[in-house]
Amino acid sequence: MSNMVPQEELPVLEAFININNRLKLLKKDSTKFIRAQDVMSIYSQVVKQVTKLNTIREESSQSALSSGDTKRNLEPNRVDAIIADVFALISLMFLTVGKSRESPAVYCQISSMRQILSHMDESGIYTEEYLLVFRERLNELREIIKNDHEEGRHPEAMLKYMSKKLDGTEAILDSLMESLSVLNAELVPLHNRLVLLRKQLMALATDTKPSKAEFKRIVEELRNIDSKRVDGKFLGPGGSSVPEGQALLSGLLDACFDIVQDIKAREAEEDVSPPLKPIWERLTSMKQQLEQLTLTHRWTLRETDLYNYSVSLRDIDSMRVDGKFVDADGNKAEGQYVLLFLLRRCYGLIYRLMSESEPISEELMPIANKLSTIKKCLNEVLKYGGPYSPRDLYPYHLALHQVDQLRKDGKFLADDGSIPEGQAILNAQLSEAHELLEMLKESMSDDEDDSDDSEE
Repeated sequence: MSNMVPQEELPVLEAFININNRLKLLKKDSTKFIRAQDVMSIYSQVVKQVTKLNTIREESSQSALSSGDTKRNLEPNRVDAIIADVFALISLMFLTVGKSRESPAVYCQISSMRQILSHMDESGIYTEEYLLVFRERLNELREIIKNDHEEGRHPEAMLKYMSKKLDGTEAILDSLMESLSVLNAELVPLHNRLVLLRKQLMALATDTKPSKAEFKRIVEELRNIDSKRVDGKFLGPGGSSVPEGQALLSGLLDACFDIVQDIKAREAEEDVSPPLKPIWERLTSMKQQLEQLTLTHRWTLRETDLYNYSVSLRDIDSMRVDGKFVDADGNKAEGQYVLLFLLRRCYGLIYRLMSESEPISEELMPIANKLSTIKKCLNEVLKYGGPYSPRDLYPYHLALHQVDQLRKDGKFLADDGSIPEGQAILNAQLSEAHELLEMLKESMSDDEDDSDDSEE
């Protein structure tokens, strides 16, 4: 990426730096909710600057073509870097205010998927089943962009930008799917088994004290698979044919043995090599925090918080030289697979947290959490059965009445009187809770009737 910014793009760069600072200030202010109107105000400025930049670059491109300088302005510069940061933040803010079904919210998910797919390409740890999940999600995101285009919800320049990002990620996915297409059906079970064994090995590699029995079992199975090759080839059933896809399986098997050697080396040293220790500690801490968020995100996560994790991961990822972490002298250090596994795990956790974001504004999340808790309690009560008395059900009546009182004209309003995103979901949850309570009341009546019949 070039640090040189064309003179005509400097005002746009300055504007995007200001926008980025505004977004970071909004993200850091935890004393109040992020409101949709604040996000949309900044978003309108993003649209304005992107449109201006597109015009500048189109004119510059036409000028370059007329002068024969076809290489001019083709290389990304600082403007592109700051735009990526701005879109990452604005995308997470759209998730925060419940606009997860709009195109700007798509950006952060596409970026996370791109990172995961790129790491899958590097590691070879993927099967058709894994990739189909990403295919389905990309199709869903493309549908969001398509709907916004048809409804004219967002400017054409923004939708084209999102589509271009999605196309780039889909190209990586297509490449991975194509690599599996050369695999003969006869070798698919073996390929799936090797992928699973590699995942198990990488999980062991992250443990400070991996199970020796589990490690020994995996190594023995790998050696058994390797011993069945004839002249370096995996044969089909009956041993009379050499199915296509040999290179894929051989590469995967070799990669498994590489991890085995890495684990053995780490066992000998009893830890990651000293030059990589600070990176290992950062990734381990980040992984633990993200795993905790997957358990508590409904109550503690503000989606914009994921920006800090994304930036940290990007910084760590950029430390690699030719895909490897190196020491101060530029030499490859022991413990590569541990760090790569942690890196990919963190990327995966961030994507999971973003994909699970509900289309409910941050302002309404306390109500959503309360309704969710009430429903869980009612379901548990219903599961274990009665008998119930009116006194038993009174706390649930009171809790739902309190939620009902928060609505005005059937809407849950923000403090400033605006109507945040997520009304339909909350009203549906409230209705479901009332229905569960009615079911409990009916069962209570049935118990009373049964008691009366027995007395007669």
